[in-house]
Amino acid sequence: MSQNLPPALSDLSQSLQATDWHPLLLSLKVAGVATVLALVVGTALGWLFARRRFAGSSLLEAVCILPLVLPPTVIGYAILVLAGRRSVVGGWLYEYFGYTIVFNWHGAVVASAVVALPLVLKSASAAFGGVDRSLEAAARTLRQSAWSSFVRVTLPLAWPGILAGTLLAFARAMGEFGASLMVAGSIPGKTQTLSMAIYDAVQAGEDRTALLLVLVTSLLSVALLVVSNRFLSLR
Repeated sequence: MSQNLPPALSDLSQSLQATDWHPLLLSLKVAGVATVLALVVGTALGWLFARRRFAGSSLLEAVCILPLVLPPTVIGYAILVLAGRRSVVGGWLYEYFGYTIVFNWHGAVVASAVVALPLVLKSASAAFGGVDRSLEAAARTLRQSAWSSFVRVTLPLAWPGILAGTLLAFARAMGEFGASLMVAGSIPGKTQTLSMAIYDAVQAGEDRTALLLVLVTSLLSVALLVVSNRFLSLR
């Protein structure tokens, strides 16, 4: 069938057929799990920093946002120090369960979740800070518990902002490279994500494969940004 196509389309069809799409599927899985982790932790921390002030809160918030400005290699090294085989936790897991996040796609999840967390945290903090507190007070007058008021009033009002940050976090997790490379490596068929596959393709001189993967990544990122902006406008 490709013989009846123009040369450019024929080359594109052959490239699509010859490309290994496992890195894309793995990237989607890693980014999805990492985003869920970042959403849960980031939403909780965002509410905490928006509604509670305590000794050291500014320092804790700065530490949580630090992955946004630190080089990815520094984050990867920190994860290795804290969760590698030579660490207390990592060594215990490896000794008793034979489990380690190093050279495992779970390591890529941890690295992606860490770098994506600040995006959810800041969006959630701003969203919770923008909720009208009088509406929450009105819910309390209707004999709603603190949890019921949060679920029925606060969270629905803040959700568009939180979701916008979550989409940005997913896009960030999809493009994660440096920290994931240090923790999980780039093992084809096991830990090689889309960004690593692009790097390996360029290093191997496979420009056509690299270009195709770059186009896929760019289109997906643009779609996520458009949807994220849509939710921000709703907010």
